[in-house]
Amino acid sequence: MNDTTEVVQQEQQPVARGEREPAEPRTTLTPPVDVIENAHGVTLWADLPGVSKEKLEVRVHDGNLHIEAEASVPTRAGLRLQHAEIRAPHFSRSFMLGAEFDTSKIEANLQDGVLKLAIPRREEARPRRIEVNVG
Repeated sequence: MNDTTEVVQQEQQPVARGEREPAEPRTTLTPPVDVIENAHGVTLWADLPGVSKEKLEVRVHDGNLHIEAEASVPTRAGLRLQHAEIRAPHFSRSFMLGAEFDTSKIEANLQDGVLKLAIPRREEARPRRIEVNVG
């Protein structure tokens, strides 16, 4: 299979005063996620390449967990972008959380483009051993 992308340089046209530039199309991506579950809760790992803390929003409401993020890919000084298929993608993903999770204690950490969410179970929802008395 041959995948060839042709790069064509077009002349830059100045924008007339008062006219707005056409908005760039917004690309929304669903980030890949791994979910690991144990007796204490779940840990969610979401791949968000190019996302900074300032461009990341994690919110929970009525048992729904929402992840929204904007990636930025800076162009180095002195270079001009010739071709970009996905320049600044928008990431969006939602999850429904069961009542057994304590949403007030969710911990979030972003490192190297990977978001880690630790979602603990409510204490009363955790499995526990019941001691049996004799007599």
